[in-house]
Amino acid sequence: MSEEESCKACGAQLPPNAQFCIQCGTGVREASSEAGVSGEASVPPSPITIDGVLVVSSNWVPGYNILETRGFIYGLTVRSRGLGRNITAGLRSIAGGEIREYVEMMQHARDEALYRLVEHAKSVGANGIISAYFDSSEISDYMQEILAYGTAVVIGKK
Repeated sequence: MSEEESCKACGAQLPPNAQFCIQCGTGVREASSEAGVSGEASVPPSPITIDGVLVVSSNWVPGYNILETRGFIYGLTVRSRGLGRNITAGLRSIAGGEIREYVEMMQHARDEALYRLVEHAKSVGANGIISAYFDSSEISDYMQEILAYGTAVVIGKK
């Protein structure tokens, strides 16, 4: 990162070694490389859109106004690996390193929770989700709960 400890897109202070701005979500390298190539200040990238709903982890969406807050929303899933995959993962853990079976399970669980979050937002008439986060907890030795949550909002372009 450069000597400047602020986001090139929104100007927010960045923690040391940040890869993304916690305010606007812009990648630190994205903003640096975009500004460096053109010589101009970079424009924040478009927020992620899932099925017509903008999703951000910040408290606002760059380039948009929050017109209405629809409330707290969530998407929840519980996943478990089958016996065969648990045995394979157990054997792989003896040698150490990444356990692909669980990485794949958690990625699918996060995706499912995120899509359920978006469906919940749409069900309350929202077209945006702010302050979107994930939480995870273990239910048993073989089951994992993944919760995606945030605030449903109605947004409009500035």
